[in-house]
Amino acid sequence: MDLNDQRREYRGIPLEVEAMPDCPVVAFKEWYEMAKQREVLESNAMSLATVDAAGRPAIRTVLLKYFDPDGFVFFTNYQSRKARHIESNPEVALLFQWLEMERQIEINGAIEKVSLMESVKYFSKRPRESQLGAWISEQSTVVPTKDLLKSKLANYVKKFATGTIPKPEHWGGYRIIPRRYEFWQGGPGRIHDRIEYLPCAETNQWRRGRLSP
Repeated sequence: MDLNDQRREYRGIPLEVEAMPDCPVVAFKEWYEMAKQREVLESNAMSLATVDAAGRPAIRTVLLKYFDPDGFVFFTNYQSRKARHIESNPEVALLFQWLEMERQIEINGAIEKVSLMESVKYFSKRPRESQLGAWISEQSTVVPTKDLLKSKLANYVKKFATGTIPKPEHWGGYRIIPRRYEFWQGGPGRIHDRIEYLPCAETNQWRRGRLSP
């Protein structure tokens, strides 16, 4: 199947190394705010790449819930396939792809669980339906039928009919601690702009530079 007819030219605003913020978190925030203003669909959606104990990669989409200089946080099931990968290899990669803006951001780093307090705090803010969903899902396991999930849901609806729903032990957050950023802007003739940020041990700050497209 020939897909050459889907080729398109990018017309993005050129990126200059000197014009990028010194701090990659500031740059990320600027780009993310622009994505929100442009009403990019699910602008907080990010691809999360992990590797299992045998070196086999996997990738899926998760939702960024908050970020700061300490890292990027999402929440999930601690018994899922991604969690098993993380346990065996805590090195991961993230990709934010905003095609409407002809931009993407890649982040590489180590991952760790957030504190119990953070997980409980976020869980308490989730819609009740999502809280119930966290209780019924044995993520990444085989489900005989969807009716089984509906039956489990009905049972938990009864169990938590009144009062607050507690956070399941198997549910919580992860924080990715960045060690590398790459900001990508599509350019004409495939001369894309790629600005990379790496930590500088001597200054305890970030240094940035241009990569060849």
